Amino acid sequence: MITTRVLTGAAVAPVIDDLAGLRIAVFRDWPYLYDGDLAHERDYLQAYLAPGAVVVAAYDGTRMVGAATGAPMEDHAEGFRQAFAGRPENLTDIFYCAESLLLPEYRGRGLGHVFFDGREAQGRALGRRYSAFCSVERSQDHPLRPADYRPLDGFWRKRGYAPLPGVIAHFDWKDVDAESETRKSLQFWMKSL
Repeated sequence: MITTRVLTGAAVAPVIDDLAGLRIAVFRDWPYLYDGDLAHERDYLQAYLAPGAVVVAAYDGTRMVGAATGAPMEDHAEGFRQAFAGRPENLTDIFYCAESLLLPEYRGRGLGHVFFDGREAQGRALGRRYSAFCSVERSQDHPLRPADYRPLDGFWRKRGYAPLPGVIAHFDWKDVDAESETRKSLQFWMKSL
């Protein structure tokens, strides 16, 4: 039986290693192809100990099998703030839905909705007017794209999200098949809360 927990503040600290492991495992697959390491992940995830941040975690027994993170947009990466520079919304009105991590064998059970529900509730509790997230853009003919890959655009649209034209962040990371980091584009999607 899968259970979920909403974690904030100090309650996030004991699950940092579980979150780091999930990021490495899930983001190694398409479309992220991220070649992560535990030390970097632990450091990055410290941001979710901050006030306003949330982790919605899914467990199979005592094992964390999925999680979603979120935080006030102004508390996140500078590259994300820069992507919104030309937008009319104030960053302090936006809640950022960051990672959605779920091991493949647990997909298709409705946890994606649970993850978004928990993060959107946190955004509303903080008085945010919008919820936003971003997705990595990859070419249709990328050699590592699985033949059976199904984008999540339909799921996101059913939840009320739409892509924001021209609102794109850029970050560098090392792909699993690369020797060095390369620049990636991440398209933002948003909806009103």
